[in-house]
Amino acid sequence: MPDNPLLKKPDVSVTIAGVRFKNPVIAASGTFGCGREYAGLLDTGALGGVCVKGLTLEPKAGNNGMRLHETPSGLMNSIGLENSGIPAFIEKDMPYVQELQKQGVIVIANLSGSSVEEYAEGARLLDTCGVDMVELNISCPNVRSGGMAFGLEPEAASSVVGHVRKALHKPLMVKLSPNAPYIVAVASACIAAGADALSLVNTFKAIAIDIEKRAPVFDNVSAGLSGPAIRPIALRMVWELAEAVAAPIIGLGGVACTNDALEFLLAGAKAVQVGTATFANPAVMLEIIDGIAAYMKKKGISCIEDLSIR
Repeated sequence: MPDNPLLKKPDVSVTIAGVRFKNPVIAASGTFGCGREYAGLLDTGALGGVCVKGLTLEPKAGNNGMRLHETPSGLMNSIGLENSGIPAFIEKDMPYVQELQKQGVIVIANLSGSSVEEYAEGARLLDTCGVDMVELNISCPNVRSGGMAFGLEPEAASSVVGHVRKALHKPLMVKLSPNAPYIVAVASACIAAGADALSLVNTFKAIAIDIEKRAPVFDNVSAGLSGPAIRPIALRMVWELAEAVAAPIIGLGGVACTNDALEFLLAGAKAVQVGTATFANPAVMLEIIDGIAAYMKKKGISCIEDLSIR
């Protein structure tokens, strides 16, 4: 008598760029620290992966003034990549990160910079420190090109990815900016330059104005918008990119519950990252992991690779 798929425990593991994740739920960079900050609030060892807070070669103090501002169904941030620098991360945070890895959690280092040389040197340091994968944030301003973000044009994106690829032997995921006018062209350029996977979307450029002060809320005027408000647009971008490129895609942007995550997985994403939602509900990622398994069992889907409708 053949096995009944409804009685089997679904296999929620997924392999991306040769790296096996025990489930497709990853803590997004900038919202989870390196995992230590949430250790008392949830079982971090149950996560598929943790993408650590954005790292730069040298320490960064971050932006002045207001840094967070709530909007209907969203959150705006102007943190400015505050971090202690890659050498300090390796010295102080890697011991904790290694404990996560012992529990089967894939650890991804998010790398930022302001020049291709900084990116490349940062990649060289991360290549030997023990993280499992690097996520390249190309939404950063290129100080040698008038401040335009690396991820807005295919040529700039290709250049920084190519330099990092030469310095890095670990799997490389590139985090795309939704503000790029031709995101498929940028994605294709990144893949051609050596990207193994893509993650999208990063935050949308947005503005808030304080009507009492009659001035922008943020000192930098614009900030990054995240949260449920951006999810339908992020989902559309993942759908379109999955149709255009063969590289694995990690979807993010407003994932706040199981149904949200399932939409991205059905649209062609191999995994999802969860960020802003963890501020309101630190246990949300565990709920999503359980919810995906329950959905698969209900639908008789035994392997997560068979979940996508693309």
